[in-house]
Amino acid sequence: MRLYRADLHVHTVLSPCAELDMGAPDIVSRCRRERIDIVAVTDHNAAKNCKAVMESSKSSGVEVICGLEVQSSEDIHVICLFPDCDAAAAFENWVWSLLPPVKNRPESFGYQLVIDKDNNIIEEVPVLLIQGIDATADETIVQAHKNGGVAFLAHIDRPVYSYVAVLGLIPGNLRVDAVELSGQLTKEEALLWREKAAGRNVIRASDAHRLDDIDRGKTTCFLLERPCFEEIAMALRNEAGRRVLWPWE
Repeated sequence: MRLYRADLHVHTVLSPCAELDMGAPDIVSRCRRERIDIVAVTDHNAAKNCKAVMESSKSSGVEVICGLEVQSSEDIHVICLFPDCDAAAAFENWVWSLLPPVKNRPESFGYQLVIDKDNNIIEEVPVLLIQGIDATADETIVQAHKNGGVAFLAHIDRPVYSYVAVLGLIPGNLRVDAVELSGQLTKEEALLWREKAAGRNVIRASDAHRLDDIDRGKTTCFLLERPCFEEIAMALRNEAGRRVLWPWE
C-alpha cells in the first residue's frame, strides 16, 4: 500500500455557483499540476458531469470518483460518493424526485451546464440545483448507503449549510462515514473541530468552485492499495489496514 492524495469535494460548471473555468479537462489538468491522485466530482444535487471528468482523465494518472453534494431539507450539505457513474445516476434520480420544481435564473444564480470531456455543452439544466430536497440529512445518508455509496458531512466548521450549524452536535448513532473540514483551517482550528467528529475520520477538501481553489494543501492523504472508490470506502471504515491520515499532519 502507499499514500494517495485526494480532493473529495470539487464542483464543475454544472453547479451554478461554480466559475465557468471548472470544465472537465481543466479540472484534470489542475489536479495533475497539484499532484492530486484522486478527485471526486460533487456538484450540487447532480452527478451529470461525472462522466465528462472521468473520460477526460483517461491516461492522466488522476482517478475520478462520482459523487454529489446534496442539500437536505434542513439546508445541510452531505457529500455522497459512489463506485461508478451508474450508481451515482441512480442516486441522482432519487434526489431529483425530491427536488422542488423551482426554475433556475442564470442571471441571478449562474449557469448549470452539462458538458462532455472536451467541454462541449450538451444541455443546460433548467431546475435550480442549489436548493434543499424533500429529505433530511439522515435520510440522505441512508439512501446513499442503499445505493452502494458512502456519505460524509460537508464543511462542518462553516456557519451555514453544515450539520453542526443547523442541528448542533453530531449524534453518535448517525451512520455517516466521515466529516469534512474546510481546507483553509489552521492546524489549531482543525484540532478544535476534530472533537466534534465523535471519533469519525476527518477529511480536508477544497470545495472548489474555481480552478485556483484546487490546491494540494487542501487535500487528504489516504493509505490505499490502489486509487479507487472501493479503497476509499475501506479507508473510511478503517478496514484491512487502509487509513485516512489526519490532514494537518
